[in-house]
Amino acid sequence: MATLKGQNFRVGIESTGGDYYVVAMATSCTINLQTNTEDSATKDDAGMASKPVINTKSWSVQVESLNVADVAALLTAIKNNTKFSLIWDETATTDNFTSQFASFARKGYAYLNDATFTFDDRTNSVKQLQFTGVGALSAITSSDIMNGPANDAYTKGQFVRLFLSSNNTVPSDVVAAAKQLSLHVSVSLEDATTKDTDGTWTIQEPTEISYDITSNALVRSGDTITSAVGGKSLADLETIYDNATMVKWQIANTSGANNRTKNAVIVSGTAILSSLSINAAVKQNATYTATLTGYGAYTVGA
Repeated sequence: MATLKGQNFRVGIESTGGDYYVVAMATSCTINLQTNTEDSATKDDAGMASKPVINTKSWSVQVESLNVADVAALLTAIKNNTKFSLIWDETATTDNFTSQFASFARKGYAYLNDATFTFDDRTNSVKQLQFTGVGALSAITSSDIMNGPANDAYTKGQFVRLFLSSNNTVPSDVVAAAKQLSLHVSVSLEDATTKDTDGTWTIQEPTEISYDITSNALVRSGDTITSAVGGKSLADLETIYDNATMVKWQIANTSGANNRTKNAVIVSGTAILSSLSINAAVKQNATYTATLTGYGAYTVGA
């Protein structure tokens, strides 16, 4: 029996047409099946041996991949509490897109309850997704085919930047000398399993969405930004923090000189500058890390 390589094991998401598209440019995927047990030992049991009884069963899927042109779609799905249909299976053919209907292959419904999109300087943009299962899993059939992604183009982190505005206008000031940028969205799920639920599989329902943005940048003395493009430096962020002001923000694709010209907006919203730390190690560039905590709902696009 041949050992299965990791690239032959894929996770797919159902599309509107009923096909399953593999998570594009995936670098890893993990499937977790969890059984929760309860000790049913009583005074009537002889000896010290425990007697675990299955209480509930749950499952989850984690996927990491390069960030292709699907950030807006995923953020919209999280915001709308969309229930995803997932499949995992052994695959083959070009780029391992086609299902092989392995005995371990399964499918089920899940919520995307945790997503992190990372846009670091000069490195591939990546995403980490966690799906939490809703109800039971079932075996796949010959009709559950996985196909290749519709668009597998990916981008470098320096082409995606964070823009801020502290005076309630459209964000136009890019974070100056940025090195790292990430957006983390989390959905709180509540166990909705009841006495009327069939079987032991847990049922989850979303209750709250929260998000935060983390940006890391160089500290520069007398940092100058061209008059054509405004910018936010450490001094600006310290003022925002001191004044406890809410800021409008946008994460957008960029172009032009030093990638400061804002193009298509990926996601935007309002946030509170909740954390600001400065790191100044000897003989190294000083950096600062700003964390923005989302205030209210975000908007996909401008």
